[in-house]
Amino acid sequence: MRFDSRDIALTSVFASLYVVINVVQSNTIGNPTIYGPIQLRIADCLIPLAALFGIPVIAGLSMGCFISNFIYFLGTQDVVFGTIANLIAATVVFLLRKHRLFACFIGALPIGFIVGAELAIFFSFMPPENFILLGSVGGMILSVTLSSFITITLIGYTLLKALGRRNVIKPLESHGLKSAVE
Repeated sequence: MRFDSRDIALTSVFASLYVVINVVQSNTIGNPTIYGPIQLRIADCLIPLAALFGIPVIAGLSMGCFISNFIYFLGTQDVVFGTIANLIAATVVFLLRKHRLFACFIGALPIGFIVGAELAIFFSFMPPENFILLGSVGGMILSVTLSSFITITLIGYTLLKALGRRNVIKPLESHGLKSAVE
């Protein structure tokens, strides 16, 4: 596959959307909902759209995650592992796109396991009374996985269903947008 200017533009749009949604969420709801033990990142609802638009979305969301994690720097490990988790999650959704709900469900797992384990190590230096169950590796993985299921499988799948209808995709394709819909 060759990237053309439309693919680059779509990649940029998704990277920007991911960052903007995180900044807005952080400034309205609060930072711990995005970068803490309860990682309910609303921007992750964009991950299922990799099933519709493919590689540009995977690249854009990975870049957006990198930029977001760099802005709210918890450490190099968060920038690296969070980006890798989003890259894997979006790729899984893309590869399993023929089974969309299953793809969204499975796509939530890499974020839960990778980010949950990484945050458990990061927050292990905090006083345990602040996190009770979440202070353990298993608790943190469970917390981030459940949050990912909410954003990717519930919200993201709903968004995917709405945008994946033929009457929405056809006009976009007629204007030159490439879709991964078969």
